[in-house]
Amino acid sequence: MDILPSDGFEAKEFLHLAASLEQNSEHPLAAAITQGAKDQNITLDEVKDFRSVPGGGVVGIVAGHAVMIGKPDFLRNERVNGLEPMEAWAAKLQGDGKTAMFVAIDGNPAGILAVADPIKATTAEAVRDLHALGIKIVMLTGDNHRTAEVVAKELDLDGVEAEIEPAGKVAYVKQLRAEGKHVAMAGDGINDAPALSEAEVGIAMGTGTDVAMQSAGITLLKGDLRGIAKAIRLSHATMGNIRQNLVFAFLYNTLGIPVAAGALYPFFGLLLSPIIAGAAMSLSSVSVIGNALRLRKARL
Repeated sequence: MDILPSDGFEAKEFLHLAASLEQNSEHPLAAAITQGAKDQNITLDEVKDFRSVPGGGVVGIVAGHAVMIGKPDFLRNERVNGLEPMEAWAAKLQGDGKTAMFVAIDGNPAGILAVADPIKATTAEAVRDLHALGIKIVMLTGDNHRTAEVVAKELDLDGVEAEIEPAGKVAYVKQLRAEGKHVAMAGDGINDAPALSEAEVGIAMGTGTDVAMQSAGITLLKGDLRGIAKAIRLSHATMGNIRQNLVFAFLYNTLGIPVAAGALYPFFGLLLSPIIAGAAMSLSSVSVIGNALRLRKARL
């Protein structure tokens, strides 16, 4: 969305170095940066000594330059100073709901790349569906508080935890479970994988990373959050169907076994023919299967 190089850095070369580094990252925002460079016909270089810090940023050598991209604290930990002017730029961008990614080149602050992660058209409907099911929704994100609050307000979420690292997401899920709450976690990135494993139900996006899908119990192939409400409604319908089938089986055995054992013979002289018993057994199975097949017509 915005390319804001510091004095002394040319915008095209600035984007070239940043995008070259980000091509090795699996983060969705990294894909936006590399695609932005390709849209400007910028050829990306190979990266040496690439290193990714979950919840922090990425580091590598591009065309002989040491390039770092990530949060301000991450860059400071890498001994990059003088970020205060860039943080003032970032505050305005974050107020507009954009994510500001800080860039340092050869140990010096080089500028900011602003990326927008737009809310999908279907997400507001998904949130309404989940609220209608009585589910509270909290957004856990490593993004800045200002950016997160803009998104949370627009979607009418019940809570937001921003600037939270992967370990913090796990701790938050553990805290909710310790309070006796049932927790489902939806995520698509490497940073979400530990929390997906910790939640009672992990829900990964089919458009996300492989490690997230491996950590989750459910994968939404199209990455559409409306699928969560559909999965919950399908689960309710399935459990209801199972209970109905158990009642059918219980009644069948309660009535059928005594008759097969000759309970009616002393009074009526009736014995259950093996042919009728076999037919009754088959009809019992057919009734259970037929009832289960009604799930195909369940309205989700």
